[in-house]
Amino acid sequence: MILTSSLILAALQVGPNPNTMPLTDGHSELRERQVREDDTAPTDPAAKWLAQCLEQLDEDASRAHTLAQVQRNETTGADRVLANHCLGLAATELGRWDDAITAFSAARDETPDDELRARARFGSMAGNAALASGDALRAETILSEAKRDAGAAASAPLQAIASSDLARALVALDRSEEALAQLEMATQLEPANAETWLLKATLLRRLDRLDAAQAAIEQAGELAPIDPAIGLEAGVIAVLSGREEAARASWQSVVDLDPSSPVALTAQDYLAQLGPPSTLAPAQAVSQEPL
Repeated sequence: MILTSSLILAALQVGPNPNTMPLTDGHSELRERQVREDDTAPTDPAAKWLAQCLEQLDEDASRAHTLAQVQRNETTGADRVLANHCLGLAATELGRWDDAITAFSAARDETPDDELRARARFGSMAGNAALASGDALRAETILSEAKRDAGAAASAPLQAIASSDLARALVALDRSEEALAQLEMATQLEPANAETWLLKATLLRRLDRLDAAQAAIEQAGELAPIDPAIGLEAGVIAVLSGREEAARASWQSVVDLDPSSPVALTAQDYLAQLGPPSTLAPAQAVSQEPL
């Protein structure tokens, strides 16, 4: 089968959106689903197989993993690329990060050199799996290549994704200034991405550049006004800037959104650390969240 951009990119649409892969505390959320623009079932055999594999993934990730291995070993071209795609997702679901890195990397490597967007997407997925495994150095190498592919494809969204993910790897490697440069690039390329502004605000706060952090978190808040992670970070920046009441308001808004959520529980802990209004110094430490 001839491998084409249209085939690969269309097939990717039936599965998790490779553009939305946030990491929290070293864990990867690689399976956020992309809603198809229509309800038409895929008709291309490769895309149809991928859709079926993803359905199996929802029911039994171990079985999907096995089926994808069989498909990968028995096919070539686009079929093999998409088999590695599903294999990587199944490995992700099972927490088999080395398997996921290998599968996504194979999907990238077996995509022709001129199919740069598909290569960049698979590369970003492999890099995120490497981050989830805790191997930041490997993630840096993979994500740098994904960024080059995205740049060669002249795709600003994919460049922004790769830059943002690369920043995470650089933070893990204690290279904060390089990470900040990547986030600056990502926000310029994709200024409407609230998550990137949140990451930028968090890193600036860690670097004790509180005025710049405040500007970044305000931008994030304008783009996603009810995102609890943004409200949580806004409160941290506020309390470290000496604005205790603003911090209280931010954290309380997070609690009000969904009191039982993990983010709300963290906000409740921060409020407890502050104690009753005006009883503690504004800059009393609250634990800092990871980038």
